[in-house]
Amino acid sequence: MKELKLSFEPYNLQLKHPFIIANYSRTTTPIVLTRLEYDGLVGYGEASLPQYLGETQESVMRFLRKIDFSRFANPLQIEEILNYVDKIEKGNTAAKASVDIALHDLTGKMIDKPWHSIWGLDKTKTPFTTFTIGMDVDEMVRQKTEEVAEKFKILKVKLGGENDKRMVEVIRSVTNLPLVVDANQGWQDRSEALDMINWLSEKGVVMIEQPMNKDNLDDNAWITQNSPLPVFADESVQRFSDLERIKGAFSGINVKLMKCTGMHEAKKMLDVAPSLGFKSMLGCMTETSCAISAAAQLSPLVDFADLDGNLLISNDCFDGVKVINGKIELNDLSGVGINLLSPVF
Repeated sequence: MKELKLSFEPYNLQLKHPFIIANYSRTTTPIVLTRLEYDGLVGYGEASLPQYLGETQESVMRFLRKIDFSRFANPLQIEEILNYVDKIEKGNTAAKASVDIALHDLTGKMIDKPWHSIWGLDKTKTPFTTFTIGMDVDEMVRQKTEEVAEKFKILKVKLGGENDKRMVEVIRSVTNLPLVVDANQGWQDRSEALDMINWLSEKGVVMIEQPMNKDNLDDNAWITQNSPLPVFADESVQRFSDLERIKGAFSGINVKLMKCTGMHEAKKMLDVAPSLGFKSMLGCMTETSCAISAAAQLSPLVDFADLDGNLLISNDCFDGVKVINGKIELNDLSGVGINLLSPVF
């Protein structure tokens, strides 16, 4: 009798450079890899777990052990399966995303099409992805920028610290590429934040992400209303249910699979965003090519993409979506478009 079988393993991603943002730094990212088997086919997924997300390898595996797929006769019952998984416990969004991605990979292989094709999206309309330059000493910022300036068309800069202007000036000493700035909730005073945004707009910055605390919607709205640049929510928007709550406080939303429980809900968010006045962006954590390729299936829908998480690591166990001359290039592999490179299961 055919049945869905779930297995999972912890795995640790090694970063090529220390990743430093406004609140902390790290050199590794723990993840959990998932595998869904059905009738000889296998789908892969992952949960990426940077510490600020609040999930751990142990919490993810504990959640995954609670899932009972025996109640479902067919993996193509995607809506029913994911509704069931979502209701097992609140939170656990990365754990849920790991199931969602594996399920989409598996069902795409059953249909024998990539998900961008199943959704009817034009793979030639993928955006350029940013490449992230984290906080660091001047020499390392310059070195990181020099390494990637010729390979990308737009860069992302992590700010929200004491040396924000110096960071930008160092990058500008290397390249004139357009910049996206992510403050990671690091700015505290809205007037000072707006002054910084006005200065950044003169330095070739094209968008600002999460200038102030995620719960301070009033000040974020004031900044958005007065900013010469679009202001995107990241930490302020997690799931579909947040969209109405933040309407008017931001110009756009950054959708991440690990925040919103995966591809199914991300698609719903991106479909409705324009009707609420939002531009859209696809973001990521530090992830393998599995989760990055899953998010990339949705990339023809968005205005901005920050899908560089797999490019920041040295031990990717999957091969998938590529970035060529800075542009996301989708392949025609069925499912989420990946091949497993290392026997991690």
